[in-house]
Amino acid sequence: MQNIRPSAELRNKYNEISNLCKETREPVFITVNGHGDTVIMNLEDYNQMVAELELLKMLSESEDDVRNCRVAPVENTFKDIRKKLEL
Repeated sequence: MQNIRPSAELRNKYNEISNLCKETREPVFITVNGHGDTVIMNLEDYNQMVAELELLKMLSESEDDVRNCRVAPVENTFKDIRKKLEL
């Protein structure tokens, strides 16, 4: 269930909202005049979400490369890496 709070509570009960985000690991939705405005979430959960989105983006790009035949044998890839590292 979404936790929705008015903006006045963000001002008056910040510590409570912050603790709620940490304890439940769920975002808190802040409203202004009854309309959604902002989402507050724990920094650790935010960082995890960003990392997951970045991974999904890379996977999507990789799938696109495979679909469009932009691939190379793994041996060639390692040769290129070794050459760049001068090993």
